[in-house]
Amino acid sequence: MTRLTQSLSRPALPRPSLTYREVGATRTPEELPADYHHLRHSTVVGRGRAAFETAGAAVTTWRMHRASGARVHSDAERAWPGVRLEVALGAGPLRLGVPCAVIWTAYEKDRVGFAYGTLTGHAECGEESFVVELEPDGTVRFTVTAFSRPAAWYTRLAGPLVPRLQHAYARRLGRTLARLVRT
Repeated sequence: MTRLTQSLSRPALPRPSLTYREVGATRTPEELPADYHHLRHSTVVGRGRAAFETAGAAVTTWRMHRASGARVHSDAERAWPGVRLEVALGAGPLRLGVPCAVIWTAYEKDRVGFAYGTLTGHAECGEESFVVELEPDGTVRFTVTAFSRPAAWYTRLAGPLVPRLQHAYARRLGRTLARLVRT
């Protein structure tokens, strides 16, 4: 039996699936589902159309995440619905990689961004969006919106620490994006 034949005869591993029912709920951040921790963080990252375009590209090509210190492995260079990715933080044995799938994207005149949802194997269960908006006065605002709850024993054990870490990471992303817009 050749190596190719052997690999074809093995049963395929199941592909990770979404771990929550409320898919797409971050599209309407004012109506996040109950029974989850909610995160809403917004920060100004620049002014004007050029800043908006720079910020939008950094968000949708994973550049913002990578510049914040995360490792991103994706099956596409840009966010589109269905794209699968793993975002990893930490180093060595303390590295935590979490599988996600892009749920929705926004590529509009004054609004750009995406949301990803958790897949089987993620330590949390829920969805998170990253959106850049150009406001009428020229302000460029970056907003992170999320709902999540523990999906692993260690995130349940960490209790209220996890939402605090998520909020700290959202603030870090905002500072990182503002820096990318300035340079």
